Amino acid sequence: MPRAARIRQFLGSAAFLLSLPALPSISAAASPEGLWLTAGRNGVVEVFRCAGGGDTLCGRLAWFRIKPGDPNPRALDLKNPDPKLRQRSLCGLLFMYGFRPAGPGSWEDGAVYDPESGNTYHGTISLRPDGRLALRGYIGITLFGRSEVWSPYTEPLPSCPTR
Repeated sequence: MPRAARIRQFLGSAAFLLSLPALPSISAAASPEGLWLTAGRNGVVEVFRCAGGGDTLCGRLAWFRIKPGDPNPRALDLKNPDPKLRQRSLCGLLFMYGFRPAGPGSWEDGAVYDPESGNTYHGTISLRPDGRLALRGYIGITLFGRSEVWSPYTEPLPSCPTR
């Protein structure tokens, strides 16, 4: 075998071997799909692939806490701008949608509905190196917004509050 061919073969083998240790970390951080405990520890969000397939992510409210004396004890979407939707339950509510991959561990161009105000905001999500998920909701540009960091939720999921 000519010397140039041996060098190409060696470089190809070396590149393959060097890439092996990186493979598990890439797949481990590939998606935030799963259950996440909100920053205030008063809700659990399920992040999943949106209907229709692809890499677009959505999120629904899987569980939340109703405090004693809450003005919305039935946990309905009372602040929704559409009066026809104000009697729907917050339990299972799809409130995050359209998050498209923007790079390793980050998604953008999503929308986040806030049932406490009835407003919908632009959003981004990103996986942090510590294993938590950062959600940023904003108006116009990311400078004008609010961030929240969620932790993985691994406990059995409680039932949503009764209506």
